[in-house]
Amino acid sequence: MVSSNSTPLKDGFHMPGEFEPHNGCWMAWPEREDNWYNHAKPAQKAFTEVAILISKFEPVKMCVSKAQFKKAKSMLPKEIQIIEMAYDDAWMRDIGPTFVTDGNEARGIDWEFNSWGGYFPSWELDNCVAEKILRIEKLKRYKCNMVLEGGAIHTDGEGTLITTEKCLLNSNRNPTLSKKEIEE
Repeated sequence: MVSSNSTPLKDGFHMPGEFEPHNGCWMAWPEREDNWYNHAKPAQKAFTEVAILISKFEPVKMCVSKAQFKKAKSMLPKEIQIIEMAYDDAWMRDIGPTFVTDGNEARGIDWEFNSWGGYFPSWELDNCVAEKILRIEKLKRYKCNMVLEGGAIHTDGEGTLITTEKCLLNSNRNPTLSKKEIEE
């Protein structure tokens, strides 16, 4: 882990633009029956199709629970690496790390996650995913105590970050932080 006094900006790191090349894609297998209809079967089929398409251009790593491991293995081609991992939900963009770079090295930001403001309990396992991925990738980690879903932010890689006040300033995410603190 990087020093708690440090930030990506202080260390010369930035979040690349959404369109910039990257080394691979992390996904998580859908299975929650309270979040996916028909025992997540249609979602699993869709995630399989997306993973196969992405794998034509870059490596894909699919996190899969112990209970779903055999099923995922039967649906996913061998090119897709299956990694057994405990998690609560399948939105990797929200629960996984935000990768940053200085142009030579990659690191990851591990945000606090609270399941979109507490809408889908439980999220304790989700809140561990970013750290697990960064350990697997052997990347340094910035631990950030601000609640943020990775999908709530978008950047052009040149210093512009887009989000919505309704998400990050909502009282169910960061009630003790001011708008200025969140912007910083």
